[in-house]
Amino acid sequence: MSQARSTREDAAPAAGGRTFDAGLNFLVRWAGPLGLIARAMLAYIFILEGAEKIGGYAGVAGYMQAHGVDGRLLPLVILTELGGGLLVLFGVKTRWAAIALSGYCWLTALFFHLGADQSIQFNKNIAMAGGFLALAILGSGPWSLDAWRGRSY
Repeated sequence: MSQARSTREDAAPAAGGRTFDAGLNFLVRWAGPLGLIARAMLAYIFILEGAEKIGGYAGVAGYMQAHGVDGRLLPLVILTELGGGLLVLFGVKTRWAAIALSGYCWLTALFFHLGADQSIQFNKNIAMAGGFLALAILGSGPWSLDAWRGRSY
């Protein structure tokens, strides 16, 4: 029996007992590393931006004030970006972190990116919110600390 054939036969079918596309069943075998890569891609911008906000604290607080958001919320913003990004990256309490980051993306889009010149940023934030929502629904995957600890947060 060929390797490709056994991969298709061993793959878990989607809900309802049928696979959507038998040609994509190889993804089941790669779910662990691909899930880790996906989490890293989602977390990257938040870890980077959270760390940068610490270095440019006064400027970021002023930017927030200029957009009608109290600058005293900046520690919460940093905690959400940096902390949430690290939780998603390592797969710890991933579902909760993904929900928080999804909400954060929505709020950022609504408070900072509603202008006509901000449509790309607005759309990017909405797309990331959807990605985090999917992560919250699907969980962190097998290559995560949640899975290692036997939890599905």
